[in-house]
Amino acid sequence: MSRYLPAVFIFLICSFSTHAQTVRVTILHLNDTYQFTPADGGKRGGLARVLTIKKNALKENPNTIMTLGGDTVSPSVETRTYKGAQMIDAWNAVGLDYSVFGNHEFDLKTPDLLARMKESKFTWLGANVVDTKTGKIFADTPPYVIRSIGGVKVGFVGFLLPETKETSSMEASLSVTDFCATARMIVPKMRKAGANVIIGLTHLFMYQDKKLAGCADFDLILGGHEHTLLQSSAHGTPIFKMWADAREVGKFDLYIDKKTGKLTSMDWEIIPVTEAIPDDPEFGPIAAKYKELLDKLAVKVGATSVELDALSQSVRTKETNIGNFIADAYRNAADADVALVNGGSIRADLTYSPGPLTMRDVLSMLPFNNPIVKVEVTGKLLADILEHGVARSAEDKEPGRFPQVSGLSFKFDTRKLPGQRVSNIMVNGRQLDEKKNYTLATSDFLVTRGGDGYTMFKNAKVLISAEKAPKDSDVFEQAIRTAPNATISPKLEGRIVKID
Repeated sequence: MSRYLPAVFIFLICSFSTHAQTVRVTILHLNDTYQFTPADGGKRGGLARVLTIKKNALKENPNTIMTLGGDTVSPSVETRTYKGAQMIDAWNAVGLDYSVFGNHEFDLKTPDLLARMKESKFTWLGANVVDTKTGKIFADTPPYVIRSIGGVKVGFVGFLLPETKETSSMEASLSVTDFCATARMIVPKMRKAGANVIIGLTHLFMYQDKKLAGCADFDLILGGHEHTLLQSSAHGTPIFKMWADAREVGKFDLYIDKKTGKLTSMDWEIIPVTEAIPDDPEFGPIAAKYKELLDKLAVKVGATSVELDALSQSVRTKETNIGNFIADAYRNAADADVALVNGGSIRADLTYSPGPLTMRDVLSMLPFNNPIVKVEVTGKLLADILEHGVARSAEDKEPGRFPQVSGLSFKFDTRKLPGQRVSNIMVNGRQLDEKKNYTLATSDFLVTRGGDGYTMFKNAKVLISAEKAPKDSDVFEQAIRTAPNATISPKLEGRIVKID
């Protein structure tokens, strides 16, 4: 079972026995890095600090490679304006070598993503992302790479989340094939082509990484997607993921026997990226290039008198005060009976202390720029929508489809089968009438595109279309500005109750 690594560790090191006559290859790994600026009020992260770490690693060992476990060009505040170009500039400056596609790379329209790939000085990988029109890997991306370093050959192959279609805006002509079947086909080819050590770069859930480890002969799997510092192993293969937004860098020293080409041992270390690590001055031009936008994002919108819980593990699993506030804002803006916010659309993954709220805060929480549409649904369909919202809820899952609601309350029991979990649905204080029609405000991502698997909207009557609808962040901003004294104080109200 995967385990969380204690955050109190400054340097967490695990060593295995080493042998003479070896080549040491150092891998620096990050994942889910959506901004090049520091996170947590400047206390953690920041790619200018990561560049310092990279240079120090290169001084210690010239055989150093940097990898990324996907999700970087989207979503973010800056991507709304620059379509991910800011992150490509940043990674080029840091000296990234390889990145797997994350599901949110495909939030970009294909021409924009192709442009970002062309600008990249590093190699994108995604062996199981296929263009169905050509039958080839997306954008002619290499199925794998083998790099000669220090006299040994290290192979890298990337695998993307099967759920990408329902969790991004991936175009219809692209398909994500079975990662296990793809690995069984590709990894032997890599061995035959001379790869001494094979590293899987993944953007998968941990349970999928464990499955992948049993599908082919990997020496190490470096992943992403879960935004959480995790370490596990399966079938003899170590698996690691870092916290999101460069809060840590994973450092992996691989000792490879020169004669046999075998990985004989590995040391690993988690390096916290803190204020104690200085910015590398060579990163300065990147920060300067985007300074005008960053200054605009510092403008105050309002304030909160209470702590706001926008953690991913919260908005994807339970009622939260910020989820209530955003859902209320949607419902009021659309003048609807009820509203639903898919928890995965709330992206900040932070708790906000009482105090000022800036445009960066608003756009960090709702970066997708989705229109808030209004549809008419029957009570029966509304019940089905809620069932879908909790269908994947369990102790070990944080599904983006989880509903934050307004004008509604319900209970759910994950011990029951999906489709039978929801009970006690109340609409504005009255029991749900399955035969009655209700108006619902929600994201166009769900209604028009069936995002997060919400395909049941396809026959719903649209009352306010995406073309005429306000954008989610605009609705959120306006709700803050128009609150008494522009200060919000949302609370938990028992809208969503999990039955244990």
